Amino acid sequence: MTSTEIIKKLFIAFSKKDEEEFYRLGEELIALEKRKKHNVVAKELKEALFSYSNSSNQNVSKRFKPNLPIPRDNDSGFPLLEIQEFYLDFDDLILSENNKYVLTQLIREIKVSEVLAVYNLKPKNKLLFSGEPGTGKTFTAQVISSVLQLPLVYIRFDAIISSYLGETATNLRKVFDFIKNGRWVVLFDEVDIIGKNRNDEHESGEIKRVVNNFLQMIDQFQGDSLIISATNHPHILDPAIWRRFDEVINFELPDEINRRELFIKYLKVMKREKEINIDGWSKKTNGFSPSDIKGMCKEAMVHAIVNGNDIITTADLEYSFSRYKERMSVRKQGE
Repeated sequence: MTSTEIIKKLFIAFSKKDEEEFYRLGEELIALEKRKKHNVVAKELKEALFSYSNSSNQNVSKRFKPNLPIPRDNDSGFPLLEIQEFYLDFDDLILSENNKYVLTQLIREIKVSEVLAVYNLKPKNKLLFSGEPGTGKTFTAQVISSVLQLPLVYIRFDAIISSYLGETATNLRKVFDFIKNGRWVVLFDEVDIIGKNRNDEHESGEIKRVVNNFLQMIDQFQGDSLIISATNHPHILDPAIWRRFDEVINFELPDEINRRELFIKYLKVMKREKEINIDGWSKKTNGFSPSDIKGMCKEAMVHAIVNGNDIITTADLEYSFSRYKERMSVRKQGE
């Protein structure tokens, strides 16, 4: 079916107030645009379609109770978590082929959970993401949330960690009580904060109690949500943490092929001079994380714009590259 035919049927479905057919046709149009490699158009259409879906009172696919109160810290009153929604595609991920395959299988498992249940099997629902900062752990959780069409519950450790004895464990219990009342993708980012090795003589007894409580809560969790914990410092995690997760995924720095894909992705929003050698920049940025490359591309665009240009030049990239090399040098001194 052509895009014109789909749009015609969309209008007919809208006039008939056939919401189910309207969304089916909308998704078909998005899929068609993706096949044409019109990725920006497809993404904008998806955001428009599902932003309406999330705001509509007639939306039959509400995924959590709208009046469910957000748990808060008793002393400060700060919320212990944030509910976020994203409109991303799996194609937005630029990872190693191995990691993309593992994630694809995980998503498929969750989507066929009812079939697995027939065989008394369950999909993996507790994942540990490990890797250096900026390698895509948090973004991957956002993409999984979007692909599964489940809200992301982002756990705020700045509010969970309390100065009052025993209150941190209480806050953790509030979080687990909350997430059992819905179906979510739950992200415990920088989980090493509450998962430190209990044998570390420098840690207080309170932290050790918190680790014990966290392990027990992970073990006892029986909800339908997908729990993702992410760490930048796997070496300080308690050994028992690793056994609590069904799958561990290591996020490495991108290789040359992935770096090339990242440059193409982040530079495509602005015209660039023909002389820019993407392959050369992919080689030159060995050791850069996806976050570094994203920031470098943004800085190059800003440099071009503030200097009165509407096109990225090699000089703009040279400037942003030199700035990031200097930052990385300073960063390494502080490690």
